[in-house]
Amino acid sequence: MITLSEHLCFKTYVVSRHMTGLYKPYLDKISLTYPQYLVMLILWENGGMNIGKIGEYLHLDNGTLTPLLKRMEKNGLLSRTRSIDDERVVLIDLTMDGKLLKDKAKHIPEAVQMCFHLDEEKKKHLKSVLDEILSTQSTSKI
Repeated sequence: MITLSEHLCFKTYVVSRHMTGLYKPYLDKISLTYPQYLVMLILWENGGMNIGKIGEYLHLDNGTLTPLLKRMEKNGLLSRTRSIDDERVVLIDLTMDGKLLKDKAKHIPEAVQMCFHLDEEKKKHLKSVLDEILSTQSTSKI
C-alpha cells in the first residue's frame, strides 16, 4: 500500500486548500466566498446564463448551486428569473453591483499567482496537466 504522501489525490487536495486559502484575504475585502467568486468570474466573462450552464463550468449540480446563487441574490450581486419559454429554467444575470465588483476584483488572480513563485513556463505546464486531467474526468467512468 502506498503512503499518504505518495497519493496524487492528497497532493492535489492540499494544493487546492492552500490556493483557496490564498484567495481568502482578497475575497474577504469584496465580501465573496471562493465559490461565489468562481460564479462571478463566469458571469463577468460570459454574461447572463442559466443555472445549468454555470453548473457545467463549475462541475456542480443545480442542488449545490441554488443555495449559493440565492445567497448571492440576497447580497445584491445577481438576479434569478424564470425563463419565459420554460419556467423550469432559471436565468442568472449580474446586477449593477455585481458588474461593478469586477473592477474591485481584477487584481486578485495575479496577486494570488505571485504567491506561488512559478515562472510562466511552469504555470503553462501545470495548467496543461490540469486541463488534461479535467478532460479525462468528463470522458471516463468508474
